[in-house]
Amino acid sequence: MTTTTATVPINRDVILGVIFALLAAVGFSAKAILVKLAYLDHVDAITLLALRMAFSVPFFIGVAVWAWMHHAAPLGRRDWLLVLALGLIGYYLSSFLDFLGLQYITAGLERLILFLYPTMTVVLSALLYRRAIGRKTLAAMALSYAGIALVFLHDVGMKQGGSVVLGGSLVFLSTLSYSTYLVGAGHAIARIGTARFTAYAMVVASAASLLQLGVTHPAAALGLPLRVYELAFAMAILSTVLPVFLLSYAIRRIGSGSASLIGSIGPVSTIYMAYVFLHENLSLLQIAGSSLVLAGVLIISLTSKRQ
Repeated sequence: MTTTTATVPINRDVILGVIFALLAAVGFSAKAILVKLAYLDHVDAITLLALRMAFSVPFFIGVAVWAWMHHAAPLGRRDWLLVLALGLIGYYLSSFLDFLGLQYITAGLERLILFLYPTMTVVLSALLYRRAIGRKTLAAMALSYAGIALVFLHDVGMKQGGSVVLGGSLVFLSTLSYSTYLVGAGHAIARIGTARFTAYAMVVASAASLLQLGVTHPAAALGLPLRVYELAFAMAILSTVLPVFLLSYAIRRIGSGSASLIGSIGPVSTIYMAYVFLHENLSLLQIAGSSLVLAGVLIISLTSKRQ
């Protein structure tokens, strides 16, 4: 009787952790769908990104204030420079390039390209820290990029090739920017703390997005349909703020390894949501390519966790 009672909380924590990780993955993946829906009202990438940041930044300011009050040690000049640089590279630049790319490619291809970030992180870490890349990892990377090639060929066949190349290149650069952030953020997070670093970096990215809008657009540019504001608000809450906290709760309950593996459902959910809400084509070639990307990234993730 005692044994049964003791195992119930553990099982409940695991179940909650899995649910939170799944919701976080779907929430992050829904961003591309919301962006594509907003583009139907002819809003540009700069304005849409600024609206997303404007709606989400109050939550991160609140976290930043909370973190500041609960951390006695103030940040040094080097730490502030790291927060500034990584916030601009990892959140602002990466998001901006991603929003630009989504103007030209499908939501499914965008999510698959973004999902390549573990492969880029491996390469960047190898170059920066002079680490050798094993044969198994190289084979997994080849598998992932072969999958991207299949989905890319599918999209080229569906629309003009030039726009797909441009959009794919922009999202690839977005993924490279985010991977650079991940490589550089490890030591900074260890010193500063996860919540404080993330909140400060998001505030930096939000300020950059709003400044860009103010410099490049007149105030009249904000005279948009209500639907755009509703989609931007949903993007801020459902695809930015909530997934960040849900993922942190999931990691606390089931660990980062399990949470990241569950997160691999993201690209699949994007493809099917795009099929339902955007009426994007779903073909066997796309499914095959997606499977190769997922398999390659999962192999790399599992290999990295054993090292």
